[in-house]
Amino acid sequence: MIEVNNETDATIDEVEFAELAKFVLREMHVAEEAELAILFVDEPAMEQLHIQWMDEPGPTDVLSFPMDELRPGTADEPTPAGLLGDIVVCPTVAAAQAVKAGHTAEEEMLLLTTHGILHLLGYDHVEPEEEKVMFALQRKLLLTFLANRGE
Repeated sequence: MIEVNNETDATIDEVEFAELAKFVLREMHVAEEAELAILFVDEPAMEQLHIQWMDEPGPTDVLSFPMDELRPGTADEPTPAGLLGDIVVCPTVAAAQAVKAGHTAEEEMLLLTTHGILHLLGYDHVEPEEEKVMFALQRKLLLTFLANRGE
């Protein structure tokens, strides 16, 4: 079950973010019954979470809160259902990053959501090799989703 909530004034296509999450989880062979929450918050709320959980000041773009430590499955052995966790995205931070990256705020938020899901599945980017793997996978997942959107 995927739940998308927008607690900001930003216009968010909640259905699209739910579809993206379903796509990524399906590609990563996670059971459809896995629970995931995607929450969009304003900068003050994001800053509070960033300080509380990362001990870092200022708002950030995305935070992931894994619950059951689910990991990607395989086609033969999908990940069992469970509580995947929560992803929190800040649309205003994403919009500023999108300008620098040369794409839309929506594309940036879709990227951040994909990034957050991969974190929930145990991917990280602390080490250069981990970063290479994670960023290549998120790029492939997002580009495939965007290419098939609207079909």
